[in-house]
Amino acid sequence: MQEFNIHKIREDFPIIKREVYNKPLVYFDNAATTQKPQTVIDAIVRYYSEDNSNIHRGVHYLSQISTLAFEDTRKNFQEYINAKHHYELIFTKGTTDAINLVANSYGKVFVNEGDEVIISALEHHSNLVPWQNLCEQKKARLRIIPVNENGEIIFDEFVNLLNERTKLVSVAHVSNALGTVNPIKKIIDKAHEFNVPVLIDGAQGLAHYKIDVQELDCDFYAFSGHKFYAPMGVGMLYGKEEWLNKMVPYQFGGEMVDQVSFEKTSYNELPFKFEAGTPNVDAVIGMNAALEYVKDIGVENIAAYESELLSYATGELSKIEGVRIIGTAREKASVLSFLIGDIHPYDAGMIIDRLGIAVRTGHHCAQPILDSFNIPGTVRASFAVYNTKEEINRLVQAVIQVKNMFE
Repeated sequence: MQEFNIHKIREDFPIIKREVYNKPLVYFDNAATTQKPQTVIDAIVRYYSEDNSNIHRGVHYLSQISTLAFEDTRKNFQEYINAKHHYELIFTKGTTDAINLVANSYGKVFVNEGDEVIISALEHHSNLVPWQNLCEQKKARLRIIPVNENGEIIFDEFVNLLNERTKLVSVAHVSNALGTVNPIKKIIDKAHEFNVPVLIDGAQGLAHYKIDVQELDCDFYAFSGHKFYAPMGVGMLYGKEEWLNKMVPYQFGGEMVDQVSFEKTSYNELPFKFEAGTPNVDAVIGMNAALEYVKDIGVENIAAYESELLSYATGELSKIEGVRIIGTAREKASVLSFLIGDIHPYDAGMIIDRLGIAVRTGHHCAQPILDSFNIPGTVRASFAVYNTKEEINRLVQAVIQVKNMFE
């Protein structure tokens, strides 16, 4: 593990050096996607320049070394999140795809009319709509864990929702809209008292926290590469072997089959049972490079630094009269959602953008929770390992400028 050096880290990300609107780029949209270090970019270029081949099916040299690189990524993530078996990790297109896989494959087998699925009011649409759709199809009931005014799950209300009809609990590790860190271990333990499996949406979790799926004892953990300094279009689903073996395939085609005839098809073993078709090999290899990059810095160092940035930004923005921070949970990741007086977040975001600062505006694909605050959306600044306090100072000045323009 290298010594934490913000100047060296910033040199690792080529896009940080560019300008927008003739101003140095400040990138505060990391909850949407992180930028990529040069090592990840190089890994993808090297794959297409030297090793490009389809995997698993070929006996020739390029296919063998590409397959090895692909499967090494699976094994490296197995070790990183402490999964019991490498075949408990399924490659997906990302968190959304992983959650849809469980909703379809688990839901088809285990959820029936009159059953219940529990999610929280904090969820991204990707962890709401698949369960909503499943419940509509199966005539099941979707139950929602309420949150308090700080944006925290009301745990006692969650406990009250659990009963013999509950078939699954699916909650975010970290809220993408508010930054709330949910007490996932506590949620998992309580659900297991009712023999209910738990899926954790880790889209915003993996880049900020060390994940140990055996310690958590979660039944499923879904995450994306592109929020973890890796390419877009790739992610993973961790699932306990016992559940994955009982679930039916979500998609069909090549690789996921064992024997095929016109009369009958048998399915491949794990993990291939859930990996139909040619995967995004270059992105998987880039994901492995991102993992090595994060391991080299140390995710604990990243989390500590981002926490420092969040604390500083919260303090500085709170000094500005009229700024309202949305989401004030005691445990937060590096997400800061706010409003500037009565200024619409889109208007504020457009001005901030012209000052060279990338922020996200709107409801952040989490419309129900922002609706509960009776607001049209927020301006969201989300921080990553390459951001600095100097950049936060620029955001503070931009917010002051927005405020002055509308007075």
